[in-house]
Parts: sequence; C-alpha cells; structure tokens
Amino acid sequence: MQHVIQNIRKNGYASVKARQFTESVIREMSRIAAAHGAINLAQGFPDFPAPEAIKHAAVKAVMEDHNQYAITWGTKGLRDAIAAKVRRDYGVAIDPERQLTVCCGATEGMIATLLATVNPGDEVIIFEPFYENYGADVILCGATPKYVSLTPPEFNFSRDELIAAFSDKTKAIIINTPNNPTGKVFNRDELELIAELCIKHDVLAINDEIYEHILYDNVMHIPLWTLPGMADRTIAVNSVSKTFSVTGWRIGYVQASPEITESVRKVHDFLTVGAAAPLQVAAAEAFSFGPEYYAGLAGFYRERRDYLLNVLQKAGFNCVKPQGAYYIMADITPFGWDDDVAFTKYLTSEIGVAVVPGSSFFRPESAAGKNLIRFCFCKKFETLRAAADRLEKLKLK
Repeated sequence: MQHVIQNIRKNGYASVKARQFTESVIREMSRIAAAHGAINLAQGFPDFPAPEAIKHAAVKAVMEDHNQYAITWGTKGLRDAIAAKVRRDYGVAIDPERQLTVCCGATEGMIATLLATVNPGDEVIIFEPFYENYGADVILCGATPKYVSLTPPEFNFSRDELIAAFSDKTKAIIINTPNNPTGKVFNRDELELIAELCIKHDVLAINDEIYEHILYDNVMHIPLWTLPGMADRTIAVNSVSKTFSVTGWRIGYVQASPEITESVRKVHDFLTVGAAAPLQVAAAEAFSFGPEYYAGLAGFYRERRDYLLNVLQKAGFNCVKPQGAYYIMADITPFGWDDDVAFTKYLTSEIGVAVVPGSSFFRPESAAGKNLIRFCFCKKFETLRAAADRLEKLKLK
C-alpha cells in the first residue's frame, strides 16, 4: 500500500488527460481583470440586463414552485418550444420527445455529445483557432484532435488541408458557426464540402450554433443539418445564453437524430442529471419571442461591433471585421509585441482593459496565435466608451 501511495505522489494526482490542457484562459482573465480593476472585455458575458419578459418568467416559475427535478432531458414545455422555434426559423420539423436533450449550457451539451459518440483512439477534426473547450473535451474522451487552420484575415480554410484531415480514424468534426473567436460565418460552399466529406467518410458533424442569431451585414447562418444527407449525422449544440443574455442560467440543448439522442441523454443524465427546472420554464417563454426580437438583437450588437472596431483601429490594432458573434480578433504586431500573453498582462495591469490572449484559441505547440488578442463587445456602451478612453494610453512603437 505504501508503494502505491509513493507512486501516486511521484506521478502526481492529476490524470494523464488532465495534464494535457490548462484551466480556461478566458475565465482566468475575468479573475485577473477583477484583481486589477480592469474593464473586462475578455469573457463573453453581457453587463446589461436580460430581457424583462424572461426575468419575470423566471420569477413566476420559482413562485409557482417549479423548483424540483425536471425530466432529465428537459421539461416538455421547453422541448416543445425549441421544436417550434426550429420549425419557425428553418422550416424543419423535429420530434421534441426523441430529438432534444436539454443540458446545463452548451458547454455540457458539447462534452455530453462527444462522450456519447466518440471512442478512445478516434480522431476529431477541429478548426483552429477554436473555442478552448473543444480541444479539452476531445482529450477527455480519449480521442485525438486533428486541427485544420482558419487563415486570417478572412479565416478561410484550405480545401486540401481539410480533405487530408479526414481518415479512417475520423469520428467527428466540430464546426462553430458563427465562430468564436474569429466572427467567421461558414458559407454554403464551405459547408457543402464539409457535408460531402462527412458522408464520404461516415463522419459525424457537431455543429455549435450558439451565436446563430448574432449576424451582420446580411450574412446568413446555414445550419449544417439542413443540407442534404446531413440531418441524421449532424448534432446541433445550442443554448439560450447568448441569444437571451442569460449566460449564468446554463440552459443549453442538443438536437440530434433519435439514435444519437438516446446516447446523449444517457451521458447527460450521469453528468448533471438535469438543468435548473424554473429556468427551463422561463427559457420556454423566451423562445416565443418573434422575429423582431432577433432582428433587434443583431442590430444591437452591430452598433457595438462598429464602435469598438473603430476604436481599435484608431488605437493602432489591425482588426478582422466579424461577420457574426460578438468578438473581434486584433493583431498586436503594430505595437512591437510578439507575445500575446505578455501583451495581455500589460493591457490589463497598465492600461486597464482585459482581453484574451490569442494563443489560448490554438493548440499549445502552435505559434499562430502569438500576435493575436480577442476583444468582446457584448457590453453596455458606457463600458465600451470607458475602455476606449483607457486604450488611448496605448502608444505605437
């Protein structure tokens, strides 16, 4: 027994999987921002109120005693509301009894999906830069990430590189559109190529659509599962967090074929049992909002995008204009820096604005993100103006 204890201490308590990735850099930057009194343009959460209707619905649900366990895979009211929303927005009928799993945010939806479908030794294709959870989630499944580059400034991918990434070991590909951190929205030609390759190699597509309604300049979001041959092999991961400005509610959902849903529900049950019951009731109310809400949402964020983009360009950053989501990737090389982590620390402690270092969206061994940082603009105009005032202290070298 003593020998076993000594070996544990020698090798450390962290598992081999846990040693392959770090804690969330995005969420760490929020803690660093608070420590320095910096304006937080790092983590993508709004600093303005959620819609009044959804807040009142949540209070009403609590007061009406929707406070015990809901059905593990989601209240019937919420699943019905999601199915109605899918039919309204995309003209597709899905079965709320057999094709939806309500989770504790899209974050749990993604890991539940991967654990339900991916085996140790499989490969999962990830577009890089990527939302930081994807790499860690794949590793936790015992699978191997295979990366395909999104090359700035348009963040397009090479057709040949994508084709080469598919192999007999490929089990799934993760597509995030609109994309975090780049703001890229995958177009129909790109999605049709992905669909063609998925069908050819019998690969699942996991489509993270959390920013589906935050779009600019007449760009359209095309769900991969609406393309021919992709309905039964695409798993859509979504959430109410970004669309309704309630990131703390942790209400997400997974839409998939009945066969895949059965597996996702089992994994979800043993991960979290279920999402908060009263907030599910309130989320169902939010899905009844009409098209004018979504148009207003996009316009609301477009104004903030254009404002912050102008501020950053005047300050000296080279920026990529996002097509969707609420982030701006900025190149720091005009300031004479080639270390995104060091620049981020300087920006937070000396300038008073917290952002995310670009390297956190790339695999650890990659140098591709060292010249990039990410700003978020899901903030009140007062917050963005205060950040603009502080950024005036930046000097080009």
